[in-house]
Amino acid sequence: MKRREFITLLGGAAASWPLAARAQQAAMPVIGFLGAASPGPYATYVAAFHRGLKEAGYIAGQNVTIEYRWAENQNDRLPALAVELVRRQVTVIATLATGAMAAKAATTTIPVVFLIGEDPVRLGLVASLAQPGGNLTGINLISGELTAKRLELLREIVPSATRAAVLDNPTGPNAESTLRDVQSAARAVALDIQVLNAGTPREISAAFETLVRERRDVLFVDLDPFLTSRRVQLVTLATRHAVPTSYAVREFTEIGGLVSYGASLTDAYRQLGVYTGLILKGAKPSEVPVVQASKFELVINAETARILGLTVPPSLLAVADEVIE
Repeated sequence: MKRREFITLLGGAAASWPLAARAQQAAMPVIGFLGAASPGPYATYVAAFHRGLKEAGYIAGQNVTIEYRWAENQNDRLPALAVELVRRQVTVIATLATGAMAAKAATTTIPVVFLIGEDPVRLGLVASLAQPGGNLTGINLISGELTAKRLELLREIVPSATRAAVLDNPTGPNAESTLRDVQSAARAVALDIQVLNAGTPREISAAFETLVRERRDVLFVDLDPFLTSRRVQLVTLATRHAVPTSYAVREFTEIGGLVSYGASLTDAYRQLGVYTGLILKGAKPSEVPVVQASKFELVINAETARILGLTVPPSLLAVADEVIE
């Protein structure tokens, strides 16, 4: 081949590369990721979502594109964000908690994979766990069913407690069910309950002021996207006011919270990625069973217990999945 012909051929090929790259990108499936909270505090969980996608054979930027929409702890924005993803014609929507209801209202055709603590059947998201029947399926953390156990554990660590506070986000997906479950469980362990609502950082601070003023012995924090995103603030305030507190996920206990009991949120996000990949491969949500969490972690921060002047029963230490010294 002559030098001039080679240069002409090379130039033509180079010109076609951007076009080929754009065509490949355009052909990629698009995941719409709808989150209720803010991206910063959820970076660890998003990374776990990516790991799940990779297990299913998908890597962002290589063979799948992800469009993120975050409500920044303003749940009233979720319906509009869900509609935006539908108009974007995403291939599948992966969503969390309250976002599942918004996605269900926005589309009956685009597959939706959710991660939620509440019973999705009771919420009307699916017809049944085994046969969802519509365009939604996902992972259920069954946090409501763990309420009684969490209160029992807190009572074992603080046996003298008689007055408890429950911190809940009134606009969150579990607000009503949490109140119902907590009140029922509290009666069983003879705890007087006061519900404190917080949907903003300022309201969290105000809730602690009320808790101290009302001389509540212990605090129970609901599993909620907003409250999880404010875990540093919550643990800091609980430590400052010396309030023994129960959390739903280990990420609180790892930074100084007293005790947590619940499903692994990191693993649940990984499973969300796996399920999203399954849908991308062609599985129908109506036929993909909702997965219920089956492994639960009890994590106790022994150092925090000592600071609070508490003696954790050896029987609890023995069964804990992790004891942080």
